[in-house]
Formats: sequence, structure tokens, C-alpha cells
Amino acid sequence: MASFKWTLFLLISLFLNSCISKEPLNAECDITEAFLPGVDLTREPIITNDKVTFIVKSGTNVRNMSPEFELTPGAEINPPSGTALDFSSPQRYVVTSEDRQQHKVYTVAVQAGNTVNLNYDFENVRLVSKSSYSYDVFYEISANGSEIFSWASGNAGFALTGLGKTPETFPTYQGENGVTGKCAVMETHTTGAFGKIGKKPMAAGSIFIGKFDVTNALSRPLQATQFGMPFFNEPKILEGYFKYTPGPVYYQADGGDLIEVPDKKDACSIQAVFFEVTPGMEMLDGSNLASEDNPNIIATARLITEEPTEEWTKFSIPFVIRSGKYIDKDKLREGGYSITIVCSSSVDGDYFSGAIGSKLQIDEMSLVCDDVENQ
Repeated sequence: MASFKWTLFLLISLFLNSCISKEPLNAECDITEAFLPGVDLTREPIITNDKVTFIVKSGTNVRNMSPEFELTPGAEINPPSGTALDFSSPQRYVVTSEDRQQHKVYTVAVQAGNTVNLNYDFENVRLVSKSSYSYDVFYEISANGSEIFSWASGNAGFALTGLGKTPETFPTYQGENGVTGKCAVMETHTTGAFGKIGKKPMAAGSIFIGKFDVTNALSRPLQATQFGMPFFNEPKILEGYFKYTPGPVYYQADGGDLIEVPDKKDACSIQAVFFEVTPGMEMLDGSNLASEDNPNIIATARLITEEPTEEWTKFSIPFVIRSGKYIDKDKLREGGYSITIVCSSSVDGDYFSGAIGSKLQIDEMSLVCDDVENQ
């Protein structure tokens, strides 16, 4: 009898164990934190979907550095965290998920001094491709051909609607027939049924220096757009060429609906904001980029126009220093300031209002600056 009871116990245990499924292994493969031990950074590391950028002081030797990374649970990185490498050129890292099914390639760069070049021709794009869509990401290169930074846009958020298939069907893409070569094109789109349910019925085309946090795109859209990169020059003028065609009917968002506003015209915006970096505000976002009472903003250059321009039209916008503000030359040399440039096909696009079909094209844009190192 004892033998029978023991056999029965084993059978029940095996049955129960077979009914309890193991927790699936993690499929995520992201860098969540980055560190550069023993190196004086001018600000927190910049982590985007496929790039990590460390900003160090000018003159720092970048040829033997050992960055360390925190990853999503269970993931592994190669080269391993803490490996000493020469960062005079960006290095390639591959993160593999815990289930070993997913891989993500990161470019890790250490940049000493200015990370923003001063001339933008929008000739360089790379394609973000998924199974059901692809969209353009603009990037800038240095004189030696290495990538300096990528322009951000809301394309990753628009992908959630399912309406974008090819680059030209997204709000921001590379266009033909620029002033010379290619150009950046921004166009205001409806977001369809997805936007109606999410109460975000419109998406303006935009391009900006900063990053787009798609995890906040639905719950906190103003915080999803994060603006700024370190800047070591004193900006004087934002200039370039643009074309603009406003859409025929202006709509204001009312929850998930678009309400026509008679006699109101859409307008595009081209602007730059130069601001002081302080703890807790290393970047601006959609809630404070244009705030008159933001104490961190030092100077702005802004063009807002509703007038159609069928031909390439030159713009030259001076930076205006806000009342009571000034640029501290020592702080500028130490990396205490940042700059962003933001262009949008609908000036009220951050509030999901504007005209469907409004189109802004930008090319040959430049920042005219005083070089603080020569002062």
C-alpha cells in the first residue's frame, strides 16, 4: 500500500508540474542606462533607439575608454560592458535578448566638444524598415564622413496608426528637387481611426534636434518630443530656404474629432531655441519649448508664416536674447548650453490642430554663430 501511495504521489506531482508553464524568456534587447567611469561628462548620456552618445569636455582623450551599460533583464551585449575601446570613431555594439531571438545594433559614440554642426543639406537618410512599413531618418555627417547626430521626427509615433507604408506616406521624409540635391519634407496627416480612438486625430510633419520618445507618444505626447543637443557657439542667425503650402481647411482637435474652423489658415513654423542646461532640465519638451516664463531659455529665433511660397524662399532669422538673459562665455566653453532647431508643417501640430495636407520643405539651412573659442 505504501508503494502504491508513493507512486500515486509522483504521478500527481508530475502532472501538476506539467500544468505549470515556465515564464517566457524576455524578448527585449535595449540599453537602458549608460556610464563612462572615471570620465567627466558635460551632461547625461543621450540614449536613443539605436545610439548612445557620451558628451565629454574638449581635449578629452577618447582613444581608450570603457563604457558600461545596463540592459533589459536577461539581455547580453557584445563587446561586453566595460571593454576598453578606441572611440576616436563610433563603435558598434550588439544587444541580444534573453530568449536569443532578438538583436539590436547600437552605435556608441564619445564626442568631445560641439555635437551639432552648423550646416544642414538633408542629403543623408537611413531607412527604418519593419515588416509592414518604412520611414526616413535624416542624419548629419562630419568632414571625415562620420555621423554626428540624427534628426528626430514623429514618424515612429505615426507608425502606430498603421497608415504609413512607404517613406512618402509618413509625415516627414526626404524629397526631391531641393535647392541643391534633396530636401526635408514635412506634411500634416490625419491619423485615422487609431488617432480618433487615442484622441490624437492629426499628425504634423516635423523635424528637430533632440529625440522622440515613442513610449510617451500616447499618454504624454508633449513630453514625447524632447529637444536639445550640447552647443559651444554663440548663435546669431538661423538661415536657409523653404517652401510652404498650407492645407485648404483648418481643423481644431476636439477629443478624437477634428472640428473645422472657418476663415482660419494653417501656418508653418521654423524656430531655434538656445537654452541653459540645469539639473532636471537637460532637454526641453513640447510643454516648455515656447514658454515665455521658462527661465532656462536664453535666446530664440522664430519664423511663423501662413503665406504660401511656391518657389524656394530665403529666410534669415536673428536670435533674440530674452530680457534679463545673457550668455556666460565660461559656461559656454564648459558645455552648459544646448540648442535645438524645430520645423513643423503646422504650428499648432503639438495640439493636433492644423490643416490636412499642409506641406513645409526645408533645405540648405545653417546656424550663423560667433565662435567662443576665438573670443
